[in-house]
Amino acid sequence: DGNGTVGAGLGKAGEVPEAIRKGVEDAKKNLILIPMVGTTIPHEVRTQYSASKVMLKPASQGTGVIAGGSVRAVVEAAGIRDILAKIYGSTNPVNVTRATIEALRSLHSAEELGARRGVRLTSRIPGQPVPEAVDGR
Repeated sequence: DGNGTVGAGLGKAGEVPEAIRKGVEDAKKNLILIPMVGTTIPHEVRTQYSASKVMLKPASQGTGVIAGGSVRAVVEAAGIRDILAKIYGSTNPVNVTRATIEALRSLHSAEELGARRGVRLTSRIPGQPVPEAVDGR
C-alpha cells in the first residue's frame, strides 16, 4: 500500500487474468506490516529462501532504493524509499520475492526490542545525530 504494508502471492490458472486474480487474493492473505524509521528500515537483515539469499540495509535519507529485480518491486510496493539491497545465490524471482518478504517480516522496531529486553530504546534514523542517552546510560 506504500505505507509499510506489503504482501506477495502466487496464482496459477489457464488464463492470465485468472492467475493474476488468484495471486492478488493470495497476497491479501499474506500481508505484513513493516516497522520503518523514517523512510528506511530499522536495522540490517539477511535471510535465505531456497538458494536465494537477500541482504537489506538501512540507508540515509535521500539515498533512494538501491536494489535489483524482485527486491526493488517489493520494497517500493511497501513504501520504503531509502534502502540498500543485495541478492546472493539464485536470482529466481519467486524465491527472491519470498526471501525479501521473510527479511521484512523479521524486522523489529527499537521499541519492540526494548520491550523484549526490558530496557528503553529509541529508533534512530541513519545519518542523523545519536539521541541523548536514556536512563543515564
